Amino acid sequence: MELFFLNNIDPATFLRCIYPYYYNSYNMKHLYLSLIAALIIQLGLSDHLSAQDTVRVSLPEFIERGLERSGQTAYLNNAVDLAENRADQARNQRFLPRIELSTQHGVIPGVVSQRDDLTAGEFYLDPNLSNDWEDWAIFTRAELSAVQPIFTWGAINSAIEATEHAVRAAEFQFEAEKKEIEIQLLELYYSYLLALEMDRILVDAESQMRQVERQLREMEEDGDPDLKQSDIFKFEIFKAEFEVQRVEVQQSLDSVRRIWSYALGSDGSVVFLPEQDFIEAVPFELEPFSFYEAIAMDSRAELRGAEAGIEATSKSIDAVRSQNYPSLFLGLSGSYANTPNRPRQTNPFIINNTNYASAAVGLSIRQNLNFLSTRTNVARAEIEHRRVRNLKDALSDGITLELNERYREAVVAQTKVRQLEEVLTISRNWVRQEQLDYDFGFGEVDDLIESVQKELETRVELKQNVFELNTKVATLYKAAGIPINQLSLN
Repeated sequence: MELFFLNNIDPATFLRCIYPYYYNSYNMKHLYLSLIAALIIQLGLSDHLSAQDTVRVSLPEFIERGLERSGQTAYLNNAVDLAENRADQARNQRFLPRIELSTQHGVIPGVVSQRDDLTAGEFYLDPNLSNDWEDWAIFTRAELSAVQPIFTWGAINSAIEATEHAVRAAEFQFEAEKKEIEIQLLELYYSYLLALEMDRILVDAESQMRQVERQLREMEEDGDPDLKQSDIFKFEIFKAEFEVQRVEVQQSLDSVRRIWSYALGSDGSVVFLPEQDFIEAVPFELEPFSFYEAIAMDSRAELRGAEAGIEATSKSIDAVRSQNYPSLFLGLSGSYANTPNRPRQTNPFIINNTNYASAAVGLSIRQNLNFLSTRTNVARAEIEHRRVRNLKDALSDGITLELNERYREAVVAQTKVRQLEEVLTISRNWVRQEQLDYDFGFGEVDDLIESVQKELETRVELKQNVFELNTKVATLYKAAGIPINQLSLN
């Protein structure tokens, strides 16, 4: 009587069945690596805390809370804030773009005249007027100037519209970047479910391995001639390798739990768990490729952002071109000074700069005569406009290629899951048949164990492919511009 993992399958193949992390082509450790490296240092959380509450989290809740706590999301949102700030600055140019107020203060002596025939308002007629060093007062002067555009050939309005379109472009860019983070969070959510599934399968594999070990010992004690010493050595080596893989599986699960705790902002008193304990394929009906392509070209945030950028650069061209024409401004100015011991003079042509009041209103025409520089600025704005238009074309090409690849991956993943479900059903029927044959005494132990091994292998492969199907469908939705939260609503 020979053992299935010694004769019919090598230890590496059996390891692939019970420990998919090590052999899986998708390799979940690559998914965790960047997150763990950045986050694990910051955790400092103990593995066992008392008085912990358990909270079940659905996929939409996990994504929403992860986005709220994501430093990357906050960082990307700053670009939108900066664009809105520039739009506010442009709007502020519409009314009194330049208004200045300056004041001067000090202490100065008064004046004294030796002529009795002059009033205080006529001191300017005394050539011998002198300072009165015994009479001191506070000097105060304020000067106000302001400029209000009247007609600028649409320069200000074009600049405002350009910055407003730039805000929309920044918002769409932020939305596109946020979709990437949502995909990462979705993968992390399903990674937890997959890790739980792999842990359960590992427990089943350990149970089966113990049964094989008991059977091996019984054969050794009974002196079964079918048992070879090399089988015992191979089994002992396999047990040692299996222990390493078991620890890696457990550590992977612990790592996911710690990352979840950090991503959701747990203070240690709450343990967050997925809403379900089992990973299942998302409800999904694959539509024709043209369906996703039409939605992508209409909904992708990158394309809408490029369209907003085209509008922004178009308005920028109008704003720069207006510099070729003269602009009309209204100028306002006022000045006031007061010093009690310095009398104001009555002659309008004589101004005592320590005690006076004046105001002026007038029109001003401004024209930039450096037409060569203006022409160069217009050419640069036109280049930027063409650049953004070309960017939209490039994005359309890239989105089409990306969507085609994501569609292919989703089709393959869906087919794999359906076929593996059928294989699992067949494997279970095979196990039941071999068990019946063995119980009736005409079955072979090798066939029974081989059928059990095949069922275990299929379970692992099915769970891995369900994980891949969910992530591939999510990336297909992202490529098509469909919100991934619709996955949980279907």
